[in-house]
This record gives sequence, structure tokens and C-alpha cells, in this order.
Amino acid sequence: MIKISEAKKYDGEIAEIGGFVKQIRDLKKMQFVIVEDITGSIQLSVQKNEESAELNALIASLTPESSVRVTGKVHADDFVKLGGVEIWPQKIVVENKSASPLPIDMGEHIETNRDMRLDWRYLDLRRRDHRLIFKVQTAVEMAMREFWIANDFIEIHSPKIVGAASEGGAEVFKVEYYDKDAYLAQSPQFYKQMAIAAGFERVFEIGPAFRAENSNTTRHAAEFISLDMEMAWIESHEDIMAFEEKWLNYTIGKVKEKYGEEIAEVSGKEIVVPALPFPRITIEEAKKVIADYNYTVPPETKGDLDPEAERIMGRYAKEKYGHEFIFVTEYPADVRAFYQMRREDDPTKTKSFDLIWDGIEVTTGSQREHRYDKLREQAIGKGISPESIQSYLDYFRYGCPPHGGFGFGAARFMMNLLNIGNIREVTFVHRGVDRLFP
Repeated sequence: MIKISEAKKYDGEIAEIGGFVKQIRDLKKMQFVIVEDITGSIQLSVQKNEESAELNALIASLTPESSVRVTGKVHADDFVKLGGVEIWPQKIVVENKSASPLPIDMGEHIETNRDMRLDWRYLDLRRRDHRLIFKVQTAVEMAMREFWIANDFIEIHSPKIVGAASEGGAEVFKVEYYDKDAYLAQSPQFYKQMAIAAGFERVFEIGPAFRAENSNTTRHAAEFISLDMEMAWIESHEDIMAFEEKWLNYTIGKVKEKYGEEIAEVSGKEIVVPALPFPRITIEEAKKVIADYNYTVPPETKGDLDPEAERIMGRYAKEKYGHEFIFVTEYPADVRAFYQMRREDDPTKTKSFDLIWDGIEVTTGSQREHRYDKLREQAIGKGISPESIQSYLDYFRYGCPPHGGFGFGAARFMMNLLNIGNIREVTFVHRGVDRLFP
């Protein structure tokens, strides 16, 4: 069996393809069927006559989205609108006939209600534009791994059932774990730092994380893929930012090289490889900029940025620097996790950053506090009982080096990369407040 994208190479030969039936045109003298596999689409052309009567009857009985195996002669012809090649079938085997009518509209330019499409997600993903998302995602993760490994990182796989909430707060899923309570991991943060304490020096993980946020926004999910890294022997959070911008420059460059043309064709989005270095601005400076755009960050954010403020920062980065990315640094300790290092000259501020890409926050990172006594003190200051995280605190009792890292949302990356406005579209199977199936 050959891939449809390779068919032209077999001009004049007998070949076999497999795929889904996308269109059927049953005319007076001819029948045309469009079949699609993961690599592309091809036209089957069959004359109506006595010699082809059995094949004509089979085609007449076909339904859209049936899976078929086709054997026939490949015929390259520039007059064929679909790729300049077609197949003259000798045999069609219907491997699985699709029920009719379909529960959702399968056309690329007709949008069925999103909730209904998510109910029938496997059909929804047969669309070329939707499959492209996951082909690109594969290239993204491969490029990220290439860069990490080239820079001496070790990949880890941390537990997702944990004994304490890694980020604090109430947004955790509690699960029964034998005779005690446990939680689904909000991030691999504690275990990344454990690896640093173990002497791994540079680690990364690509894996699931869980947040029990009662949120139905376009950019939140209860289960998501988190891209995390941690590195030792840094001088400050600036070392982490410098690494991340190079990592993103490399990753986006690889995606543009492999899929840039197809992305532009399908979505109209031109992939822009970001210039180095990325702009940087402190949170205090950012709030002055936001005020200049006639917006005030609501007081309930307690020093953080809300979505509208992030959108403004995206506009500012483009208007002032011609850049899609901007780092916002030195967040107040009140709004950051207890393990983030404080500035020596002003302990109300952290050695931290968020990365905003085109108006959406995609990264949270910092230098970590690696000194046991200070870390314990900061946990108590956040209302966290040291006893509840003692196994974590123990990582820092026996010579853990200075280090830092970040967590990065894979789905938000894909949303921005492909200009898609909803996290549900870039997630293979979404989990949210009202969605537990399929």
C-alpha cells in the first residue's frame, strides 16, 4: 500500500491505497470518488459501462467517511484538478461502511456546534486542518527535545499522584489513594527540583498536569500537557529567560521549516521565527504601560496581570519592539509560589518572570529558593505547614545547588502558533468543567 501523497511517482503502475471516502459524484456517464489518507486526497475515476457494472454498483452504494482499500492504475494528468493525478480503480474493498447521515458536518468551512464536534471528536479530527494541529505538535515536541538534549538535559517522568499540592491553593483534584488522600499533580515542580538535588543539573519533562479550576474559558483545561525544565548553577532568573528564548527560537524555526507552507495554506498564519533577545519589562513598568493604554488591572489580581492586561502587553510588544513575545519580570511575592526566590534588596519582589506571547501568558518561571531555612520560612509565610511538605523540604538539606526553571503550556503554544482561538481545538481530547467524555 502506498501513501496518497506518493501516488504521482507510480504513474502508469498498479498501486493500492487506503483511506476515507470524502466525496462521491455519481454522474450519467462517470463516477468520481475522493479518497483521503493522512497525507492527502486523490480522485478515483470510473466509467459507467457493462464492464464496470459491479464497480459502478459498489460506488453507488458508498457513504461518506467509509474506509476503503482501492487497487487500480495510477494516471498522472495535469487536467486533474486534485494534485494532477488520479486512480482508475480495478477493485474497491469497503473495509467499514460508514453509517449515514453523519452526526456532524465534516466540511472544513462549515462549523458544526463545537460541543457537538467534541462529542464526536474522532470524526472531527478527520478534517485535514484539525489533523495538521497534531502533526505540528509532534514536530514541536521533537524540536524542543532536540534542543534540550543538545544542551545536556535529561528527560524525567515524574509521578502524577502526589502527597501534597505542588503549587498550593485549592485548585487540586483530590483522589483516594489506598487508605489516605492524595492529589493529581498540578505540575512536576517538586520532582524537577528533586532531580536537581540528585545532581542531574539539567532536566526536562513533557507530561500531563491537572488543575481543578472552575473555569470555562477559551484557554483553561482541567488536564493539559505541561512542558517543564529546570537547570542548576544559574546566577539569576535571567539565565532561564535567556535559555527559553533560544529554545523557542529553535523550535519555531524547525516548525516553519517543516510545516510553514502547509500552515499558511490551511490557516493563513505565517510562522514568524522570533528574533533574539526577547523584550523584557518589570511588572511595575508593565502596569505603567497598561495605564497608558487606559486600563487599570483589577485589585483582585493582587499584583498579577489579568487577561486584558496580558492582551495589552501583547499589543505593546508589537508596537514598541515589533515582537510577538515579551517577558514580564519581578512579580510580587504575594502572587507567586512559596519556592520562588526573593530579591535580596527587596524581599517583596521575586526573581521571577512570565512570558507573554501575542497577548497570552504561556510561561511562568523563576529562580528557586534552594536554601532550606529560607524555603521553610517562605512556606510558613504562605500558610503552608512545613510538616505537610517535609519530604520536599528535605531535598534542600544536603547541598542542593542554586537553580531555576519554568513551566510552559503546550496547548497555549499551539493556539498561538496556529492562530486558533480555543484550547479545545488544540487538545486531542479536552477535559473541562462539563466534559468527561469521550
